[in-house]
Amino acid sequence: MKTADLIMTQKWDKTFPKSDKVDHSKVTFINRYGITLAADMYVPKNSDGKLPAIAVCGPFGAVKEQCSGLYAQTMAQRGFLTIAFDPSFTGESGGEPRYMASPDINTEDFQAAVDFLSNCDKVDPERIGIIGICGWGGMALNAAAIDTRIKATVASTMYDMTRVNANGYFDSEDSEEQRYEKKLALNKLRTAEYAKGEYSRGGGCVELPVPDDMPFFVKDYSEYYKGRAYHERSLNSNEGWNSIGCMSFMNQPILKYTNEIRSSVLIIHGDKAHSCYFGRDAYADMTKDSKYTDNKELMIIEGAVHTDLYDNTEVIPFDKMESFFNAM
Repeated sequence: MKTADLIMTQKWDKTFPKSDKVDHSKVTFINRYGITLAADMYVPKNSDGKLPAIAVCGPFGAVKEQCSGLYAQTMAQRGFLTIAFDPSFTGESGGEPRYMASPDINTEDFQAAVDFLSNCDKVDPERIGIIGICGWGGMALNAAAIDTRIKATVASTMYDMTRVNANGYFDSEDSEEQRYEKKLALNKLRTAEYAKGEYSRGGGCVELPVPDDMPFFVKDYSEYYKGRAYHERSLNSNEGWNSIGCMSFMNQPILKYTNEIRSSVLIIHGDKAHSCYFGRDAYADMTKDSKYTDNKELMIIEGAVHTDLYDNTEVIPFDKMESFFNAM
């Protein structure tokens, strides 16, 4: 098993300040599809012995230099060894063609992160957790449903990417006819792009200033990705996903067996987030007809919008997450 050489910057290029309480380094690991993933590792300074560990990823279309890195560094300040990684096909990680997503491969990315942490000399392999943010919240729940090594999972301001791709926002396109029209357009594009031998990008967030007639969540995203947390490698900050990059999500539900998760799960959402229905419904499905509800929790934060849980450190419940993961 050999990792491919990746081009990774060694300079501090995060969208948040560097902490003097943790040691930072770049690491790589390989998933079972042969893709080498790039990650930032954060270790509490002067730590001793084997530490509890957390792998962090998300949001969907972000890079580890944005909010997953903020989460990872903050949790390292609180005593955990953490990694924030770029998913396959994105950021500094490998995988061709670029900017593709897959419910299977991206779930495997989390499992590969657990592989790496389980074999790290500084980690207690019996105390490994994961954090998934936005679209990676759903992927984290999917990973927790299959990987018994994961002892605790946080899904923060989560999306169910299969649901939103199949049904549209707020399930407004949930019909066979509307799905068929999407498939017609995407497959027509596939044929044309194969003939040209090149792939198009679907477009990132709307440029600032966002027009007044756009929904609030569009403005919310753009102010984060195009404004205060712009990053040159972030899909959402630039040209977006491969135009057919999320097509396979349309008929692959990822949360089928979440009610069989035996390990601890904490779902966190803001009550003003456009995406809050994903978190509420995921919690309801996870606890329905389940024998394992005692260690499951839905935390709704009053007044918080979607991106408050990206980088608003006065809103993100790090104290709660610290106590949650300490109980692993």
